Amino acid sequence: MQATRLAIPDVVLIEPRVFGDDRGFFFESFNQAQFEKAIGRSVTFVQDNHSRSVKNVLRGLHYQIQQPQGKLVRVVRGEVFDVAVDLRKSSPTFGQWVGEVLSADNKRQLWVPEGFAHGFVVLSDTAEFLYKTTDYYAPAHERCIAWNDTSIGIVWPEGLAPQLSTKDQAGLSLARAEIFV
Repeated sequence: MQATRLAIPDVVLIEPRVFGDDRGFFFESFNQAQFEKAIGRSVTFVQDNHSRSVKNVLRGLHYQIQQPQGKLVRVVRGEVFDVAVDLRKSSPTFGQWVGEVLSADNKRQLWVPEGFAHGFVVLSDTAEFLYKTTDYYAPAHERCIAWNDTSIGIVWPEGLAPQLSTKDQAGLSLARAEIFV
């Protein structure tokens, strides 16, 4: 497994070692000890989630202001552009974002720690997205930042015509959102 800290160092891109031949492939998709070594701390995952979306569906930018969730995300079918935004006011990278293409082909995973908003847009006809979380889903504490907030300035893939849920259409600007200290 190769772990790469991104421009926001707390966000880590994880690339598994894949063994393949003409019969198919094998890779270890999760190893607790290697994962904790890669991110530099211990974590406990309590929930696994699986979503399926069609092309141009944009989910996010979501976070929980209480019971914040760290997320280890990956794609098992299709391709997405995945984004993390630092919402920790005390962080030197507050308000900054990083993004990576995750796909079934590249088998990459992204660690998005607590204190970040997270979102993705589907680039393929469909995508199946899996993620582990460090705390349980708490709808009363879920918040949403507007995907196109100009103060954050996410550079989404060219020609994007996003399909948004009603909840995501109501996302707030970073200036108006509840954030972490």
